[in-house]
Amino acid sequence: MSQPAAVPARTVTVRVPAKVNVQLSVGGLRADGFHPLANVFLAVGLYDSVSATRAETPRLTVSGPDAALVPQDRSNLAARAARLLAQRHGIEAAVHLHLAKDIPVAGGMAGGSADAAGALLACDRLWGLETPREELLALCAELGSDVPFSFAGGAALGQGRGEVLTPLQVGGAFHWVFAVADGGLSTPDVYRECDRLREAEGTGSSDTDIPEPVASEALLAALRDGDPQALAATVHNDLQAAALSLRPALHETLTAGLEAGALAGLVSGSGPTCAFLLPDADSAARTAHALTTSGTCRAARPTAGPAPGATVV
Repeated sequence: MSQPAAVPARTVTVRVPAKVNVQLSVGGLRADGFHPLANVFLAVGLYDSVSATRAETPRLTVSGPDAALVPQDRSNLAARAARLLAQRHGIEAAVHLHLAKDIPVAGGMAGGSADAAGALLACDRLWGLETPREELLALCAELGSDVPFSFAGGAALGQGRGEVLTPLQVGGAFHWVFAVADGGLSTPDVYRECDRLREAEGTGSSDTDIPEPVASEALLAALRDGDPQALAATVHNDLQAAALSLRPALHETLTAGLEAGALAGLVSGSGPTCAFLLPDADSAARTAHALTTSGTCRAARPTAGPAPGATVV
């Protein structure tokens, strides 16, 4: 393989946000093993940083909370992102990637997807490739359903597997508290449990049984208006019942957050992180303190969204 042209930068660092799904409507299981989604993403101000440094051979290191839970071999999604970009341009993926983790690991907040998006942008800048944005987004979609949104940030409706994005208008900041659980949940396990519960309820679980999901017009209007009360009335997650089935203790976390003043609480994505919507920053700080002292979660993190997507820092 040819080597990329030399550029001055020896390290490029990219900041990438976590996400919350304010609506996650899941269609029936398709023949290809995926579920069609109506997935309303909101990027929030919890961030990982991905640093790409020139190296003789590929290498990946991780720091931060739960770093030991993150794979540091070729299977890591950020490492796969670097290889995919290098292959697309016919160069060697000679890079040291360092992931500084602050997004909960396996917490339903797309931390792995964020790292992949960050790695694509960091390597593209480090190697001086100047890959067009649309091509980078297409590479994101090859890596995983949540990766394109992690790259784009802001707010968006994800359709298909979640990778087909339509940007959404947001009329103001929404304040959140994220209650971090001990341990993670496997996204494939949660989807399988969702299918099992649907079969047990008699609705069926295939795409011929479950209608194609659509975004809630009331929820989209609440985002446009920047209205937390209206958003609280419309947030929804079809995977929540499955996450609660696999991790019943999350019931206590949801109850504690609501009792502490949250307008709404739901499992974030496939869980087990729980997301609570608050009317303002002061309320978020108080609810985070109450959750931290409740004994129902490992940590509680107040923040706000929307947040920008992958950004070179």
